[in-house]
Amino acid sequence: MFILGDDAQRTRGRDAQTSNIAAGKAVADAVRTTLGPRGMDKMLVDSTGTVVITNDGVTILEEMDIEHPAAQMLVEVAQTQEDEVGDGTTTASVLAGQLLAKAEDLLRDDVHPTTIVEGYAAARDIGHAAIDDLTLDDDVDDDLLRRVAATSMTGKGTGDANAETLADLVVEAVRQVADDDGANRDAVRVHAQSGASSGATELVRGIVSDTDPVRGDMPRDVSDATVLVLNTKLDTRETSTDVEYTITSVDQLNAALDAEEDELRRYAEAVRDAGVDVLVSQKSIDDRVAAFLADEGVLAFESVKQPDVNAIASATGATVVGDVEAIERDDLGSAESVRVERYGEDDLAFIEGGAEASTVTLLVRGSTEHVLAELERAIGDALDVVAVALDDGGVVPGAGYVEIAVADRIRDEAARIDGRAQLAAEAFADALDVLPRTLAENTGLDPIDALVDLRAANETGRAGIVTVGERGEVANPVAHGVIDPAAVKHEALASATDAATMIVRIDDVIAA
Repeated sequence: MFILGDDAQRTRGRDAQTSNIAAGKAVADAVRTTLGPRGMDKMLVDSTGTVVITNDGVTILEEMDIEHPAAQMLVEVAQTQEDEVGDGTTTASVLAGQLLAKAEDLLRDDVHPTTIVEGYAAARDIGHAAIDDLTLDDDVDDDLLRRVAATSMTGKGTGDANAETLADLVVEAVRQVADDDGANRDAVRVHAQSGASSGATELVRGIVSDTDPVRGDMPRDVSDATVLVLNTKLDTRETSTDVEYTITSVDQLNAALDAEEDELRRYAEAVRDAGVDVLVSQKSIDDRVAAFLADEGVLAFESVKQPDVNAIASATGATVVGDVEAIERDDLGSAESVRVERYGEDDLAFIEGGAEASTVTLLVRGSTEHVLAELERAIGDALDVVAVALDDGGVVPGAGYVEIAVADRIRDEAARIDGRAQLAAEAFADALDVLPRTLAENTGLDPIDALVDLRAANETGRAGIVTVGERGEVANPVAHGVIDPAAVKHEALASATDAATMIVRIDDVIAA
């Protein structure tokens, strides 16, 4: 009996498991060499010739345009990690791939997939408890947050010389938008502008928008500005249906033109009468309205992107208005300073609110577009992990120390797990070893020797794979300032386990 169409393909049993595991391992291997501060970069070229150079795990996997359904699950692991905690995407992907590799060995030994899932789940729970026990008791102060930010950015195009300076700016930005309820990560914006080194990056207490004044004769610097935010055109009104007007005399034509001119002038007068100094419009502004506004000394911006419009409204306390002739006093916002500055061939608008600004912007500088794009990704990750560390309050030593310690804890407690699931738990511990081993390999150390040295050092102290200059060595990560949020480790452990167990449980693939 045939229940599938002629063009359907079906793979089942061990063949299906082998195929899916191979796809997952291939994805993990694609990003494995990028792990750590001395990880390699990948150059990704799409069909149009656009080039992306990065060692950010989620960026690599998204740009690769992976089609295999099982491999897509590992891409989703990286995306989940990025969405939840902002960093650790490569760690999660590599761990998921290694869990699949260990599961493949267990399947060959006739361990049932359900048993593997049971053992992996038990090991994951032990791992979460171990991470909680490894959390440092230090207060999460600015110094600790700077180390978290620097750890996240090291090796991601920021340059070791500038990592500390950028970390200071990241912490200052997050602190600026934090209150008793935590850090509002969405209130920290990143604006990338090429033409200078990363050392020229600065924190702006307000909004930076890639826009310029409607007219060159408008003011370029306004202090104590009253701000109006619009989402409507400042142009002559149009009818909702097609209408033709028949003009039979010059007087009628002049009357029509005068009426149009009066309408446009009313818009400008409404803005002036409301006491507006700066007008931000999401839509276009007619040239004649712009000329009237310039005569009144109003600085106006048109066709501003919607995210910028919303951010400016939020930062200044303005309400987005849809009718310029119905402006209420409560609709207007305020800013200590609105200025326009020239960067190369581009004008940037700065809307600043001073020390109490509820929204801040990191103006990121980079010498080339490729460097700038990677730097923007690195700073975005740093902002995420600092916000997570500040909100959750838990940090752990980095440099592979946590993975070694968690693996040892799982091995110690695996004896309490009944049956063959114990084999899966021990395999889980072995899979965790891939992370410090890869860190050692990427820093030029012998991975086997480094793993032996790490285990020996952790018997009596605390050790990880840290970089000193251009070399790696086994040393105390806390002493070298290598710190990660505990939430990053928890999320990587959970998402990698979920993806690996889901793939292992698939025994039938139907493509129709």
